[in-house]
Amino acid sequence: MTNYTLEEKDSFTVLGIETELKSNFTDFAGISNEKAAFWRAVKQDGRLGTLKAVATNDYIFAVNEAVNNKLMHYAGVMTEASVPEASRVIQFPKGEYLVVKGEEKTADELSNKLAGIVFGQILPEAKNFAYVGGPNTMVEMGQRNGLVFGEMWIPVVRK
Repeated sequence: MTNYTLEEKDSFTVLGIETELKSNFTDFAGISNEKAAFWRAVKQDGRLGTLKAVATNDYIFAVNEAVNNKLMHYAGVMTEASVPEASRVIQFPKGEYLVVKGEEKTADELSNKLAGIVFGQILPEAKNFAYVGGPNTMVEMGQRNGLVFGEMWIPVVRK
């Protein structure tokens, strides 16, 4: 099993720009393509830059959440501010989180890799904890040696 940690996190808020993913939740390739197109758009049109300007740190959050039977995806930052470009305030609860670290050439590749590890390996094999829903996020933390590094944070409960 891949290396991971369980970490206690305080509650935090992410301000995000949303998109609804239309692909079936089992269509990993379709979802990945939709997310990549969304990220290209928010970078090119300046909305991500507007969010980053009000962020409390340099982290960029790629948040996934099921809302009213819709699969939602957000580009977000940690902040207490608000901007017109943002469409959703996502509250992450205080509690235990599954944390998986990684690095890849791009943020998209990192997100796909970490999601595959978390949902394809760790959670199906976990005996002591479970993901019971709620928002989860891939946190892009920076770059080093030409690679994007970050972590995936999944809220979990003990079994």
